[in-house]
Amino acid sequence: MQELSLKQKKLDFRTQEAFKTLRTNIEFSGSDVKTVFFTSTTPDEGKSTVSFELAVSFAQAGKKTLLVDADLRKSVMKSRYKKGRVQFGLSHFLIGRVQFEDVVCSTDVPNFHLVFAGPVPPNPSELLGSERFVRFMDQAKELYDIIIVDTPPVGSVIDAAIVSKQCDGGILVVKSGNISYRFARKSLEQLEVAGCKILGCVLNEVALNSKGYYGKYYGRYYGRYYGKYYGKYYGSYYGNYGNNEEEE
Repeated sequence: MQELSLKQKKLDFRTQEAFKTLRTNIEFSGSDVKTVFFTSTTPDEGKSTVSFELAVSFAQAGKKTLLVDADLRKSVMKSRYKKGRVQFGLSHFLIGRVQFEDVVCSTDVPNFHLVFAGPVPPNPSELLGSERFVRFMDQAKELYDIIIVDTPPVGSVIDAAIVSKQCDGGILVVKSGNISYRFARKSLEQLEVAGCKILGCVLNEVALNSKGYYGKYYGRYYGRYYGKYYGKYYGSYYGNYGNNEEEE
């Protein structure tokens, strides 16, 4: 197993609480929900940040957690969070070069392990749909309490739908004000047609009123706006990540 330290930003109180809410809602989705994939409609909606911070939140809650970077096309995990050298990633395992334990990184966050994507292969979809990926996920399920899988945007490629076949459910990350409702709904319909179980959506980068009372604003926004425009069609919904940086 590889070892590394992580580059982490300290989250403010409201953001920490949003991830705790997201974590709790996933836990209440059912005891059979152990593997969850995250995707978005387009790049730069924050899915990788949401995946990472949620995984850390699960680990801090005492769950043995694995974050899998399955965005084999345009990963941002390694450049954003890695300190030090990582020799192997998921693509190395999928081509049969190394074993499961060779691609898993232990981190300086207790209970938190991470698998980076590795070098970009010429055939990402084929590798994610291979028996090697099934074997990878089966091994992970035996070792971890919760597995978070970061996948490419569903509006661009089919990879997320392929990965979803090995997961118990998925969540769509939607950047506030970034895409139309119709575009987001079409993305969810694509996943549903592929047989994906959709757990809900994360409305990301919502501008919070710093002078207002957090609980009141949070409930009003999601109870009325998000419930009206998204929950009606998408089912359950979860917290938000209040960050103004562009992220994938």
